[in-house]
Amino acid sequence: MPFNITQEFVQQLLEQIAQLTKQVSELTAEISELQQAIKELEEKKNRNSKNSSKPPSSDGYAKKPASLHGRSGRKQGGQEGHEGANLAQRRPDRIVGCMPSKCAKCPRRDECMAKAKVTESRQVIDAVVTTEVVQYDRYRVTDCPLHGWSRDGRFPEGVNGPVQYGASLQALVVALNTVGAVSIARTHEILANVFDVPLSAATIKSMVSRCAGRLCDAISEIGRRLMDSSVDNADETGIRVDGKLKWAHVLCNGRYTLIRVHAKRGWEAMEDIGCLPRFHGTLVHDCWAPYWKHPGGITHAICCAHLLRELTGIEEGHPDYTWPTKFKSLLLEMKKARDRRAESGDMELSRYYQRKFSRMYDGAIETAYEETPVPEPGPGKKKGRKKRGKVLALVDRLKEHKAAVCLFIKDFAVPFDNNQAERDLRMTKAKTKISGCFRTLDGAQEYLDIMSYASTARKLGYNAYMAIQNAVSGDPMFIFS
Repeated sequence: MPFNITQEFVQQLLEQIAQLTKQVSELTAEISELQQAIKELEEKKNRNSKNSSKPPSSDGYAKKPASLHGRSGRKQGGQEGHEGANLAQRRPDRIVGCMPSKCAKCPRRDECMAKAKVTESRQVIDAVVTTEVVQYDRYRVTDCPLHGWSRDGRFPEGVNGPVQYGASLQALVVALNTVGAVSIARTHEILANVFDVPLSAATIKSMVSRCAGRLCDAISEIGRRLMDSSVDNADETGIRVDGKLKWAHVLCNGRYTLIRVHAKRGWEAMEDIGCLPRFHGTLVHDCWAPYWKHPGGITHAICCAHLLRELTGIEEGHPDYTWPTKFKSLLLEMKKARDRRAESGDMELSRYYQRKFSRMYDGAIETAYEETPVPEPGPGKKKGRKKRGKVLALVDRLKEHKAAVCLFIKDFAVPFDNNQAERDLRMTKAKTKISGCFRTLDGAQEYLDIMSYASTARKLGYNAYMAIQNAVSGDPMFIFS
């Protein structure tokens, strides 16, 4: 019996095919999105301090990632010419003679002692922990034989109460709680056990606050000098204050450090802090978007260590791409060439090498665009600019900010990385991990003021304890003399 195919039946089949085709297309797109999500999650899982912006402390006990700069070829330990910090003999405070044991009870020991000679000296350097109590007695002179008056003596400046703590002890308390990252409770315990000096938690907090209060002029001077500098580094990191996320912003260079706390991370915070908007030199940063909002008169330099980490992450997550390896090799070759010329006293690479590296840079960008496809939007996506993804976003950044990436080979005063800022912020993270979060915003700023001052003092050649002792005594400005 012949099968009669009507036009209506054909139309139903066509509609069904169209519907199934649409469904297959949607499912294919969904599978593609899920595969991309899985890939991103795998990349996130494999992130560490060498292929992302995660701190080294997040690596845990896993095998330490290889250095971004590759192996140097040098042996471990101190290198030739390194001064080191070995013990050296000093002038002794007391001398103990070591005679043969059989001579101890000899009746003619003194005769032998008179003729004995020292053949070898060994020293033991130890710390003698002691507490000195200085009492100031004020005298009253009555019925002066020359003038007939009566007068009282005066206590030295700073001796205000019947019993108080001295400047050295206060400096030790402040140094332990700030530079040493020791909590208030442990500071109390250490000093009570070692010096037998009772210090309450409130007293320790008060000492830190008083020290920070005496640093106002020094902090202002640090800010002025950073604003007048030709090259500065900037960075920010999150800290916990009263259980909430706040941000510590740093502006620094090889001589000065200024760290301020703010509730926000972006340009609004930088404007409120005040130093960065008035800076007009070269600013080294990690390419975070708010730094590009600077009102003008500033030259940008991008941290190449951040780029190396991002490129390593792409290299590991997309082994089929060749351009990340190519770009990493280019950056390291540029750094090596710059270091060689800097050792010769030059301040920039020759025009030949600048043009050579510029062509290699453009070639790497071209390869990146060829190898990295633009992600296709899924069905039902809104119109507008297509999502570029992290890989293409990095390629776009490298192309757009080529001058800022390559500035370190054109001006040797500009560092290859932003490690100075990261080092100056590191103790802030250590403090919160060891001692917990800050209770108040004012307390966090007091700590950061002291750390800014201590860091600046170290850079200028003074040890942190000496600097804090002078600040406690009322002379914090001595570090600028």
